Amino acid sequence: MEVVYYTVNTINGDYAWLTSDSGVENQVAMFLLPEGTDVGSRLKWENFEWSLT
Repeated sequence: MEVVYYTVNTINGDYAWLTSDSGVENQVAMFLLPEGTDVGSRLKWENFEWSLT
C-alpha cells in the first residue's frame, strides 16, 4: 500500500481537514488521528494507520 503524507489545515470540533502532498483534501475524525495532532501537524497514512511525522 502506498504511503501518503498529509498536513492538518484546520480542526473544527471533532474533525480535522487535511491536505495531502498531492493536493487532495480529506476530512478525518479526530479520534482516528494520533494524540497530539494539531493544526500544522504532518501525518503519514500507511497500512490503514495514522502517525505523526
